[in-house]
Amino acid sequence: MEIFNLSLPATNRFASNYLKQTEDILPFFHYRYDQKADDIKRIEELKTRTFPREEIAVHIENFMERYPSSLAVKQSIEKLKQQNSAVVIGGQQAGILTGPLYTLHKVISIIKLAEKKEKELSVPVVPVFWIAGEDHDYQEVNHVFIPMGKKVDKWVYPEKILQKKMVSDIEMNKEICLEWAENLIENFGETNHTNLLLDFVRKQLEKSITFVDFFANIIMEIFKDYGLLVIDSGNRDLRLLERDIFIEQINHHDSISYSLFEQQKKIKEKGFPITIEATEQAANLFYYDQRFNERILLEFDRNTDCFVGKNGAVSFTKDMLVELATNNPSKLSNNVVTRPLTQEFLFPTLAFIAGPGEISYWAELKLVFEHFGLKMPPIVPRLNITLVDRSIETDLDDLNLELSNVLSRGTSLEREQFLLAIKDKEIASLFSITKEKLLENYNHIEEVTSKLDMGLLPLLKKNENILLKQLEFMENKVEESTRKKHEVVLNKFDRVDLSLRPDGFPQERVWNIFYYLNQYGLNLVKELLDLPYSFDGSHKIIKV
Repeated sequence: MEIFNLSLPATNRFASNYLKQTEDILPFFHYRYDQKADDIKRIEELKTRTFPREEIAVHIENFMERYPSSLAVKQSIEKLKQQNSAVVIGGQQAGILTGPLYTLHKVISIIKLAEKKEKELSVPVVPVFWIAGEDHDYQEVNHVFIPMGKKVDKWVYPEKILQKKMVSDIEMNKEICLEWAENLIENFGETNHTNLLLDFVRKQLEKSITFVDFFANIIMEIFKDYGLLVIDSGNRDLRLLERDIFIEQINHHDSISYSLFEQQKKIKEKGFPITIEATEQAANLFYYDQRFNERILLEFDRNTDCFVGKNGAVSFTKDMLVELATNNPSKLSNNVVTRPLTQEFLFPTLAFIAGPGEISYWAELKLVFEHFGLKMPPIVPRLNITLVDRSIETDLDDLNLELSNVLSRGTSLEREQFLLAIKDKEIASLFSITKEKLLENYNHIEEVTSKLDMGLLPLLKKNENILLKQLEFMENKVEESTRKKHEVVLNKFDRVDLSLRPDGFPQERVWNIFYYLNQYGLNLVKELLDLPYSFDGSHKIIKV
């Protein structure tokens, strides 16, 4: 296994500029991500604040009792209790079988950056993964993509969920899930690792009740020896620790929205698009209503001075909502604006690991943080990783393709150039001349026919189209024959695209880690973690 760096643009212009730390981006953040001096400033800032260290450590310890553990996990919990400790944190939804590869890349980023910062700064640094279990977009977590022949195939977990339930509350039918997972893995093709992988999935599923359980069991079985801690934002016990934060958010709901809009104005003025969609009425909180068995987004109605949701189906005065936050905080949950605030109040965050989209929306929160007298933590871009199989590397060499071009845009340009090169120019010219002559002659026939019988013109046009289609049919057959002679080369283009740029998207946004575990074994992630990584914004190419 080898690793090397490539300089590639991020998936959006804002994130690309952030990777380069350009002057137009820096004003939107409190810290640079690539300066040790800023890390030291952040540590000093954290010393001036208080955090519920003992409470959050005990909560995580209790929450993680049901998941695979290790001595390293217990040591991380003890570290978290220390007054001088800090965390590297990031999060993602609980995708089935862990979702796209970038989820694993994010976990690897959290672990490796925590290790790096602990050595550099001589303070205890704990890796924490925040499972976004309070999210209710089931369609985002209920599927994986797998390669089927030359195409990307979407495999959807078959159970239907009609309500807007939090993912933390969605229970799995183990029998249905196991059958679905077994069929999926068997479709990867049998290897020396398939039976072990199937056994791994069965064991994790057997211990799981919900989507979050299944996700956390897999993650912790893979990463338990690296001291990773996990927390579920949808966990009701966690809401008890968030009680005072909810009250602050309720009391300052209008200031939060105002600060968000003011920051968004600054970003727009620099010519960048806005990521967070919000209205002036937004309360940036959800209410969980058992009648509808779903989360309801709250807005503030200035006419009634009430927080309302679902077209008035629920309504609270500020005092009522504060009382709810005080006595029953499990009924409330955060949205994209308030979740980072909650995280900041709970954890002494040295760094937040962010994907390209997250970098954009955190920039919009700077004034929200400042309203509460806080600074945003250093936002560190997660590791962008592409796995390159040795056979794909051979295909790249055979086709004389630049890897950076393939990762940025696929092989379509080079493929078209190849097809043009193998095209028989003479026969293509004959087909083109024949079409021109046919059209020219039919124009003459149309002129004569219109004088004889106008009623024949539709039939004449139909006859012309039939002949043109026959010509096109024969032309396509000739092209197919030419392609067949060169299908070995064309198949190489297909393999490269399917592996590195499936359906025109980055590999890490489409493929799932279980495909690679089936190919290379359960030790693959450990081997990835053993590699040296630099958090410099470069793209990591790993040859496997």
